[in-house]
Amino acid sequence: MTKNTVIRCQNLVKRYKDGNLETPVLQNVNLDVLAGDRIAIVGSSGSGKSTLLHLLGGLDEPTDGTIEVLEKDISHLSVSALSKLRNQSLGFVYQFHHLLPEFTAEENVAMPLVIGGMHPKKAKQQAIELLEQVGLGHRVHHKPSELSGGERQRAALARALITKPACLLADEPTGNLDHHTAEGIFDLIMKLNTEMGTALVIVTHDTQLAARMDQQYTLIDGMLQR
Repeated sequence: MTKNTVIRCQNLVKRYKDGNLETPVLQNVNLDVLAGDRIAIVGSSGSGKSTLLHLLGGLDEPTDGTIEVLEKDISHLSVSALSKLRNQSLGFVYQFHHLLPEFTAEENVAMPLVIGGMHPKKAKQQAIELLEQVGLGHRVHHKPSELSGGERQRAALARALITKPACLLADEPTGNLDHHTAEGIFDLIMKLNTEMGTALVIVTHDTQLAARMDQQYTLIDGMLQR
């Protein structure tokens, strides 16, 4: 069975310009992410890993090249259409959880569904079910300040997956956690990848974590290498 292409980038170039100074970050990057893929991108600090992830997720614009998400060239989408595509088809997890402090875990996780137009009551019910799935069923009414680091990251993961996205983009998702907690979060990511069929692209400097993925790429001098 042929897998659908979730994200495709071709000849991706990113340069940052500051006055007359131009800093190249990425050059001629090509990558296909298929449904259910598990991809790790490693590289030294400052190699452009996070920049690439932001480009793949439509959070930044390339200097040159194309990015397609579910066969749509995102450079041709309006701001609202791109926001809708990101909300429905992509999930994001970062090193820091970015949960909104004034809302409970349940409310944080339900938010993408509410933004997408779902009735808040139904969204909260789905949020509770997913929080139970990630082991936080007993913490649904707690705010981020009342959760441990690992619990916050589990809640952030649930929020990223609540819309059943085609791809989860994770930037150092375990980088802020102790080894034991990081292992638990990574195992959970892999379990949900298998159960939901969500493609997974993880940016990390952790070579042991990267080795557990199906495909490993390294960013060197702005170029992606197998």
